Amino acid sequence: MIRVRVVGVALDPAQQHVILLKPIDAARGRDRVLPVWIGPQEAMSILVAIEGTGSPRPLAHDLMTAMLGELSASVDRVEITHLDEGTFHARVVLNTPVGPRTFDSRPSDAIALAARADAPILVADAVFDEAGVPDDAVELDGDGADEDRVEEFRRFLDHVDPDDFQG
Repeated sequence: MIRVRVVGVALDPAQQHVILLKPIDAARGRDRVLPVWIGPQEAMSILVAIEGTGSPRPLAHDLMTAMLGELSASVDRVEITHLDEGTFHARVVLNTPVGPRTFDSRPSDAIALAARADAPILVADAVFDEAGVPDDAVELDGDGADEDRVEEFRRFLDHVDPDDFQG
């Protein structure tokens, strides 16, 4: 397994969110990143956690983190374990009072939890070998676009009304 860190969230040419993971040990990654496509809400949740900004109301991953704390459990690590027909699979490993517990997860949820818990993110060597790309093949927004998206999301949360979601 290769330990990675989140180096950014980008938009691909089709305007889909991509989380970019880079090995912490540069010698292992050989100037490569692992792009993982995620939804816009998951991207926002990861950005909020990485940047340490709060939201006026807890996001789902904040709730999960709070629940784990109340149950005396913690995130030990998250692992991106394999690719299956282009879909990444992950698991969350928890420390609990009754011992370690492992749960299957979407990579975006696992990364969002890891970012809040300051837990290691690991990627299977085979996954990185198969799906990693040269880091110069991707561009990160250097113009503050991530902060703009976080601020836009925060404004949405400030003004959302639960009745807006009634079916």
